[in-house]
Amino acid sequence: MSNPITDKDQQLNYLKERLQIFVEVLDAIDPETTSVEDIDRLIQIIDDVEEKMDQFNHRDKLVD
Repeated sequence: MSNPITDKDQQLNYLKERLQIFVEVLDAIDPETTSVEDIDRLIQIIDDVEEKMDQFNHRDKLVD
């Protein structure tokens, strides 16, 4: 397991990278052939980003 990201700039970069991955996956999807599993994967990416944001916010509150 890796060390937690505590630097705010690193946290922001991590979230930006995850959202960029989401946008790239979204752009690559063909609406005519998209499956429920594809949509589930997109939802999971967003859920993961939201969870990470909550973790970052919690760490920030502990440091303050």
